[in-house]
Parts: sequence; structure tokens; C-alpha cells
Amino acid sequence: MSNQPQSVKIRPVRAFADNYIWLIESPQAPGRVVAVDPGDATPVLSELHRMGASLAAILLTHHHADHIGGVPQLLLEAGDIPVIGPDDPRVPLRTVSARDGDRWEMPELGLSFEILAVPGHTLSHIAFWGHGALFCGDTLFSAGCGRMFEGTPVQMNASLEKLRALPPATAMYCGHEYTAANLAFALTVDPANGAARKARESLVTPSLPSPLSLERLMNPFLRCDNPVIREAVEAHVARRLPTPADVFRELRAWKDEFR
Repeated sequence: MSNQPQSVKIRPVRAFADNYIWLIESPQAPGRVVAVDPGDATPVLSELHRMGASLAAILLTHHHADHIGGVPQLLLEAGDIPVIGPDDPRVPLRTVSARDGDRWEMPELGLSFEILAVPGHTLSHIAFWGHGALFCGDTLFSAGCGRMFEGTPVQMNASLEKLRALPPATAMYCGHEYTAANLAFALTVDPANGAARKARESLVTPSLPSPLSLERLMNPFLRCDNPVIREAVEAHVARRLPTPADVFRELRAWKDEFR
């Protein structure tokens, strides 16, 4: 976890087969914690008990059950705390509807995050960016990206370009531990990529957070405008792909079939 931002401490909580729930510790209110995408309440409550901490707020990136399923039980334990999530009726327990460009602040905790709309995985997917950290749910993964369940390739590629434009030192916290499989695919697309080779050789679990500077070098889904990626995908589909969104569409389809 050496890439962790310095202004806050962020703890991983594992859930299900490969989910991450992130706990953000308040820099100025010891013992007060914010949970990101708590799909399962049990490991969160166990970690809070171990820490001697209490839950102050919940941040939700999208409506999938493995990201919001633990909210009802956590609210029974924590009481009346804010739940910040996308403006979507499929996130029923949110108390604050977050939209692109909004800022969520909890001054008593010393926390402040900008809301980024990143549609593609779902149409209402959002990310939280602040304190040098990016909580991006299932939009961006280390060396990969999420599947498109609702959005279009144009939307998803634009969302990834928005995240790519954040400061390179940003530490990326995503929703799943998929890095090993993603690196295998990334090196199939771009076998000469030294950053991806080095990342695979030094891979440990948890592999997160990952610095955006590294993702910009090794993640093929962040480089759909790069000639190396375009040429590899064009060779795979045996036709020209005129735009980065076209490259992304075929790259994502290739990954969907990759074993």
C-alpha cells in the first residue's frame, strides 16, 4: 500500500470472491470512518470493531448489489449517517444524490471529494476524487476496465479519458482485485510494454491502490488513442478502426472473450 495518499489513511476490506470495500479514516476525527461501496456489511462491521471505530458516512459508486448490499445492515448499526450515491432509484437508501461536478464535504471529518460522472459500466456510475485518491468502482481497474452493462463504447471511453486526465500521482482504488488477469490481457495486446511486464513480475495482493501514472503506461483501455494499441486491435479484428471509441469497443470485446 505504498502508493496510498498521505492526507488520509485508507484500509481495504475484502468481500465476496474479489471485491474491495474501502474504509477512509478521518484525518481529524480519529475513530470516524467512511465506507466506500460496502456490498457486504459483515466484514465492514468486523473491521470497525477491530479498529474501535464507528461509521460516519457511506459513499456509493453505482447500484450493483455487490457494492450496495451491505448498506441496510450498516445503517441499522450506525444510525442516521449520510449515504452519498448516484441519482438513480436503484440506489434506494442514498440520502444525497451526487451529480457530475458536485463536491461532497464533511468538514467535521476533514474530508472533501469531487463527484465525477463516469457512465459506461452503468449509466449512472460516479467516482469520488479527493485527497489524492480516486474511488472509481467498476469503471477503471488496474490494467483493465469494467464491462459495459448499460453504457455505450463512446460513453465508456469518454469516462476512461476523464479519469486518465486526473493528476498522475492520483492513487486509484477500484472495486475488484482483477489485476493478474488484466495484466495477462494487457501483455497479449501490448507484449513489449515494459511497465506491464514489471507490474506482473512484482505483483502482490492487494495490488491496490495503483498510481494513475502507472495505469497510463500499462493499461490498454486508457490508451485507445495510442498507435500501438490501435494497431494491435486492428490486427485482431482485421479492419481499420478510425476513432478511439471504435478501438475501445473492439478491445473490450476482445477482453470479454479472453481466457
